[in-house]
Amino acid sequence: MMGSNEYGNEKPLHRVHLDAFYMDKYEVTASRYARFLEATGREQPFGWKEVNLSSQGDRPVTGVDWHDANDYCRWVGKRLPSEAEWEKSARGTDGRKYPWGNEEPTDRHANSNKCCNWKGYGTLTAVGSLEAGGSPYGIYDLAGNVWEWVADWYDKSYYQRSPDRNPEGPSEGVMKVIRGGAWDSTALFLRSTFRLSYDPPHKHFNFGFRCAGPAE
Repeated sequence: MMGSNEYGNEKPLHRVHLDAFYMDKYEVTASRYARFLEATGREQPFGWKEVNLSSQGDRPVTGVDWHDANDYCRWVGKRLPSEAEWEKSARGTDGRKYPWGNEEPTDRHANSNKCCNWKGYGTLTAVGSLEAGGSPYGIYDLAGNVWEWVADWYDKSYYQRSPDRNPEGPSEGVMKVIRGGAWDSTALFLRSTFRLSYDPPHKHFNFGFRCAGPAE
């Protein structure tokens, strides 16, 4: 079940069928992204000079726009997940509110609720370090740490007409979807059904991503 009947752009709660797929267990880290930068000569993310790769390379890369995320995933032979794949990875099949269940988030579950105290990459937690926050599939940090870009264009009413099998979002649009909340988000934004959108070229110190791919 995808979406909810509580908030406007999450309505209606609807059934979705997805073909099997793989999802990265962790958000893409700064050290992995550094290899991409070295190999491609791509422009550095926003705030990249703040990261100390020797001590913070295991933190999620941040300050990337949608195009950065999309191109990185292609570079490693993967792709950005669809919005439906992301939500399935986060909430499983039992309708849970957060990746770990219905318990309200604590510091054991998610790096969150630290609004407006950005102190560089030290504000983030090492990927996978909050084991209590894992999803039903053993995927970490789907709530908090950094918002995650997904492949889909955003349409607030898309769920009202989306296909029931492998939905991939509207065929065109202006904004791309981000999911999962970040280090500065409150519990409302950490819900697995919460949808937000930004311009694809937008870079921010709480935007990151992870990759997905088809199951063989």
